[in-house]
Amino acid sequence: MAEYLVVGAGLGGIALADTLLGQGHAVEVYDDGSQRASQVAGGLYNPVVLKRFTLSWEGRRLMRFSIPFYERLERELGVSLDEKLRVLRLLHSAREQNEWFEATDRPGLDGFLSTRLLDNQNPCLEAPFGFGEVLHTGRIHTETLLTAYRARLEGQGRLRTEAFDYKALEPGSDKPAYKGKRVDAVVFCEGFGLQANPFFNYLPLNGTKGELLVVHAPQLKENNVIKSGVFLIPMGEGRYLVGATYHNWDKDPNPTEKGREELLEKLRKFLKCGFTVESQRAGIRPTVADRRPLVGRHPLHQGLYVLNGLGSRGVLVAPYAAHCLQRLIDFGDPLPEAMDSARFARRFEKQAGQP
Repeated sequence: MAEYLVVGAGLGGIALADTLLGQGHAVEVYDDGSQRASQVAGGLYNPVVLKRFTLSWEGRRLMRFSIPFYERLERELGVSLDEKLRVLRLLHSAREQNEWFEATDRPGLDGFLSTRLLDNQNPCLEAPFGFGEVLHTGRIHTETLLTAYRARLEGQGRLRTEAFDYKALEPGSDKPAYKGKRVDAVVFCEGFGLQANPFFNYLPLNGTKGELLVVHAPQLKENNVIKSGVFLIPMGEGRYLVGATYHNWDKDPNPTEKGREELLEKLRKFLKCGFTVESQRAGIRPTVADRRPLVGRHPLHQGLYVLNGLGSRGVLVAPYAAHCLQRLIDFGDPLPEAMDSARFARRFEKQAGQP
């Protein structure tokens, strides 16, 4: 039985901790609550890039792997996590209607895009060209998941609600030690907090701020997710989640008036009934320029690993990335090249002053 330290209890950290525990390993999780991207995520899972009508990276594989992961956690934790929701893409023109039909014939998208357009039946929505429906979609209630899983870890004595002290980590030539205790591996799943990590701050984690609104629109009575300039996600009792913004220049995790106005402007373009804003949330997504995760082993220290850069599709990416990393650590299985952090080894060499 190996012993692992997991730093961070967002989607990535929880997926990894659960994967390692499932293999019979001892796991200790450190989380000080400073990173909130997973808590404020909309939680939608959808394998289609709806701006361009294309399949997202590994979309089909991620759907096959990750949805059963959450269904199992639902049963084990005794909470409702996976809410099946239809995602309707609001079409803005006859040209977009034609582009939708063309996309339904593309390899890989079969089975995910309905070949039948839907007329708008909701008087509160402005949608004269109707909707295209994405199939097999839904929402993972990320806040419920994080709360329930953290409670499980705490009940098992595996959760440390404190900041990880980098200065107390001795990487070692083989196995690292933390505060004098030798472990098999330390895995950093810190989200945007990775930028302050002295071992992995060479990685190009950019961070993209996202803001969300919760609005109350009792007249709307819409049970589907509507995607236009923003997502409109039903939450029940006339409340809807509206999001999200994407700003890579603002690293302040607090909500802004500018973000609020941007969301409201896009919402009012298709929502034609009254509503009130009840709350606003914000967080910094851990994003990478090539839109691929950062998963792998440190170039120099064999016992240090990273799982990060899950971006805006973290609910789909996290379980699969955790599985791939566990296979690397336990059995030496190679990572999928697109997610392997070794693709940025040259950045580490430059930072270390190597020719």
